[in-house]
Amino acid sequence: MINIKITKGLRTALINLKREIIFAFRHRIGIKIARKYRSQVKLKLNIGCGKKLKEGWVNIDLKPFADLTLDVREPLPFTDNSCSFIYSEHFLEHLEYPNQAYSFLRECYRVLDQDGKFSVAVPDTEWPITEYLNIRNDNYFEIAKKKWHPDWCVTRLEHINHHFREYHDHKFAYDYETLEHILHKVGFSLVYKREYDPQLDCPVRQLGTLYAVASKLKKVNDVK
Repeated sequence: MINIKITKGLRTALINLKREIIFAFRHRIGIKIARKYRSQVKLKLNIGCGKKLKEGWVNIDLKPFADLTLDVREPLPFTDNSCSFIYSEHFLEHLEYPNQAYSFLRECYRVLDQDGKFSVAVPDTEWPITEYLNIRNDNYFEIAKKKWHPDWCVTRLEHINHHFREYHDHKFAYDYETLEHILHKVGFSLVYKREYDPQLDCPVRQLGTLYAVASKLKKVNDVK
């Protein structure tokens, strides 16, 4: 009998495989439950909701407490133009760029109706980079050390690497230029920054978050 020692790399791969099998099982359940929404319109989707569920919305995540356990790397199980609002907070950066990110955003565009809005929030990468280059001084590294980052982050570049990776969960880092570019590229006519909205956004994420809105319409007045 051949004695095969499991290396650290193989162990990591097996853990990832187990996670993907769980995700696939939960996604299959979510697809079945989503059938009840097929005839509905003006849906409001909260994608990547985590434990922050919104009343009156369809809360979507791969965690079992969501309304729908869906893997949104796959096509969304909703009909064209069936949604009036899609919200995504600190989720887009967890998708591989460009393929997964583009695929997800194209699906959001597809299911939104003509008057619909896609509101997205991602970690603001411009802040740590400009602070690293001494272009601005808003104490990013001191705040990150106290609020967000682990103790091993000591140097400024260690902090920046953690911002980009966050224990390998983050797949891509966004600034507004990149966010605007990808949203326009999938078809949205209007993209603009917005301020923190206490009625919509998580208060603990207000600091250090970039907020943007995308619409199929062409004028800001049309989406307010």
